[in-house]
Amino acid sequence: MLETDVLVIGGGPAGYVAAIRAGQLDKTVTLVDRSGVGGTCLNHGCIPSKALIDAADDVHAVRNGEDRGIEADVAVDFEGLVGWKDRVVRRLTKGVEKLCKANGVTLREGTARLVGDHRAEIRTGGNGDAETVAFDHAIVATGSSPIELPGFSFDDDPILDAKAALDLDTLPDELVVVGAGYIGMELSTMFAKLGTDVTVVEMLDAPLPRYADDLTQPVAKRAEKLGLSFRFGRVASNWERVDDGQIRITTEPAEDGTDEDAVESFTADKVLVAVGREPVSDTAGIDALAVECDENGFVETDEFGRTNVDHVFAVGDVAGEPMLAHEGTAAGVVAAEAIAGAEPDPVGTVPSVVFTDPEIGAVGLTEAEARERGYEPTTGEFPFRASGRALAADERAGSVKLVADAGSGTILGGQIVGPEASELTAEIGLAVEQALTLSDVATTVHAHPTLSEAIMEAAESALGHPIHTFDR
Repeated sequence: MLETDVLVIGGGPAGYVAAIRAGQLDKTVTLVDRSGVGGTCLNHGCIPSKALIDAADDVHAVRNGEDRGIEADVAVDFEGLVGWKDRVVRRLTKGVEKLCKANGVTLREGTARLVGDHRAEIRTGGNGDAETVAFDHAIVATGSSPIELPGFSFDDDPILDAKAALDLDTLPDELVVVGAGYIGMELSTMFAKLGTDVTVVEMLDAPLPRYADDLTQPVAKRAEKLGLSFRFGRVASNWERVDDGQIRITTEPAEDGTDEDAVESFTADKVLVAVGREPVSDTAGIDALAVECDENGFVETDEFGRTNVDHVFAVGDVAGEPMLAHEGTAAGVVAAEAIAGAEPDPVGTVPSVVFTDPEIGAVGLTEAEARERGYEPTTGEFPFRASGRALAADERAGSVKLVADAGSGTILGGQIVGPEASELTAEIGLAVEQALTLSDVATTVHAHPTLSEAIMEAAESALGHPIHTFDR
């Protein structure tokens, strides 16, 4: 029988980070995942999608560089592009494997299920053989999976989830994307830049419903300029194959699909369904220990990741929103330290980012949220059209907005839509986490010319003395 201090079930970012941290804290650790380390994020999500998005950005920039004196006809070898993406992923997964082994983590490829208070079974291969492992603590990090729409099975060749979309052999001429959340919008934009004709079907009346209009409008405007066709207020009801090898997707109004005159159909080569993700909480055997889940299947935990069963923890997507890789990794560290008795602080301020064009980044409180919590907020905003660095990069859409407490000047949050928002958000996150003030940021000299100056300028605007914008 294998014995280990900590059994980690799931090798995604939350799982492998928890395993590495537990190993650093002198725990014996066994990490089990059915497909090795990396999970969805590294193998099929965050990393491969950003690799293709970045390449698509390069293609689009060259194809549309006439105003900057660049004239070129770019050909895309999509198979070669996907091969490059795969090499990036392999390099990272091999690196994670080395990190795990360097920190004493034992890796097992297979499926682990809890079968008793301190026992689990690991099954590998297709022969059904099981290895029993005894553990003191378990960390469940089994992640999430894409939600299927009725009638749109991912087992059918033309119906894609994000993983399948990133592994296509050929670039589709026409693509229908169902869902205008962050996955749908990121991949829609990527495919459009590579030359695909994209139609987006969304049941709500705007893209990226988790974000305010002032953040999403520049994204929607840019998407339409790229040629995306939006069909808001509609749901995909069924699909069928047509004679020329394409498929026909039927959509109906989201509110009332009974009016035959309101039915619309679209032809495409493929359909990408991106309507959300759900927890994978039924593979780890948590029911054997009566680990409690909420009505949506997410494992319920406290601020340290501990479930109702004291020696069982859950981190990452399986533990619920915000279902972000960086929150999962932070939670993994907290859980490992709690197991080791290190008395960690709970996960702090968590940013959210969307890799659309332009990018979106948000952290902390919005102005409305600050007011709801009893603050008297003050705000400062700086548009990228006034940034020399943004103009030099031909990226003038969007802005930076800071939200602070009017009395103390303490920064409560910030929202960015614009170039490199995913990178710029980190400075605001640090300010929120460390309770920095508007003056702290405004008096910190930022290099020129850089995009980060926009954060300094937004702080100056909130203080009432902007330098590069009018205070009106």
